[in-house]
Amino acid sequence: MSPLIEINDLLLADKTNLVILDSRGFAGAHDRYLAGHLDGALFVNLDPDLAAHTENAAEGGRHPLPTPEAFAELLTRLGITPETRVVVYDDKAGANSAARLWWMLKAIGHPQVQVLNGGVQAAIDHGVALSTEETVPTPASTPYPVPAGFNGTVNIDEVGKAAHDDSRLVIDVRENARYLGQTEPLDLIAGHIPGAINAPYMLFNLDASGKYKPAEELRAAYTDALGNVKPQDTIVHCGSGVTACHTLLALEHAGLPGAKLYVGSWSEWSRRDLPVGKENRY
Repeated sequence: MSPLIEINDLLLADKTNLVILDSRGFAGAHDRYLAGHLDGALFVNLDPDLAAHTENAAEGGRHPLPTPEAFAELLTRLGITPETRVVVYDDKAGANSAARLWWMLKAIGHPQVQVLNGGVQAAIDHGVALSTEETVPTPASTPYPVPAGFNGTVNIDEVGKAAHDDSRLVIDVRENARYLGQTEPLDLIAGHIPGAINAPYMLFNLDASGKYKPAEELRAAYTDALGNVKPQDTIVHCGSGVTACHTLLALEHAGLPGAKLYVGSWSEWSRRDLPVGKENRY
């Protein structure tokens, strides 16, 4: 199954056992959902649904993963079973909570999950009438099985080793100014993990309309960026493990699956009194 679905294909899809999730994040997420969402879409919030509450970002970053038990409870509440087809979108071209939720479902082995290419804006551009009525979920009659964990993650120690290993690659997907340490709007220290390359997700992944670039174009760009490193030996991170999932989806769409997610990302690394890089490396 492709990780992406186009709005026209979604409109024509069999709605049997299909759950559409409007996954947004940060301030005003629920208000933005109520202002206009796809009819029948259930609201999912980055905080607290897709991240655990933390008082110390030095241990896991600003958006650590929830426990497998909590995630299974969320899926059950949303009426999702292992057989459910899930389509998720957000209002940030999939770059925010939608890609994070897609990755989380993939990481627990859920077989049918896609992101709406272009997010809610694609629906607006297509002329779809949005709803302002909140959809109340019907919980699944059988609890979603608690997964063993989220596959495809690495910890801070492994990232530090990989960044200085020529057979591995660490990709920082934040915008170049943050990577270079010229600005840092969210974390305490500006800069990047020494040895990591910069591949800003908006520049690499998105076209002018806010949709993912064609698979062959993405494959060419990331094949060049990876060089001789295999996708499965690649680690992707961002500020707090959210937008990095946009690049993980891009790699999957490009036919280059297997890269790992450093969930803690810069928000964890920068709080550990570890080396900081500010040189440019693409």
